Amino acid sequence: MDPFMTSLTMLVLAAFVGYEVVSKVTSTLHTPLMSGANAIHGIILVGAIIVTAHATNVWVMVFGLFATVLAAMNLIGGFVVTDRMLEMFSGKKKEAQR
Repeated sequence: MDPFMTSLTMLVLAAFVGYEVVSKVTSTLHTPLMSGANAIHGIILVGAIIVTAHATNVWVMVFGLFATVLAAMNLIGGFVVTDRMLEMFSGKKKEAQR
């Protein structure tokens, strides 16, 4: 089978499975899963950097750089969202102590 078609098939299946898994998460589990997802995004960022560093083609380097930027944005955004959600919970505890 053509390597491009194999990669495209994997991408489509991963996107479908990811959407199905994330859409079924209840709101109580969202914050712990965000923390776990941030760790996974860190691994993805390292992988994107490694691919970019070993690029032998200009297009591979461009896509690797693009993947590195997107992974970094996703990682930072995940930490920002998790921090804001945790502030919402800690705000209720501070009000209850008064």
